[in-house]
Amino acid sequence: MDYENYLRGAIALVLVLALITGAAWAARRFGVAGTRIGPRRERRLAIAEVLAIDSRRRLLLVRRDAVEHLILIGGAGDRVVERGIAAGSARPGMEEAR
Repeated sequence: MDYENYLRGAIALVLVLALITGAAWAARRFGVAGTRIGPRRERRLAIAEVLAIDSRRRLLLVRRDAVEHLILIGGAGDRVVERGIAAGSARPGMEEAR
């Protein structure tokens, strides 16, 4: 058996794995699309809360800027339950017990 061929193969494998690891690190470090120029914008859209009604339906509280919308998804169709809720406003008696 020719151990020199095995050694060459093992060294080549280690080099290829090192190149893949280095490329993955560089992609994470610098971003796939490159660096961003200018200040980073805050996100305008977020899911504030999710409540499972049953196995198919869920209530989502979606926040856009300073306004929240209550949306029912799943089942026969999706529908908006309530629009234009001020973000962070809680109704009297609706505080969550902890």
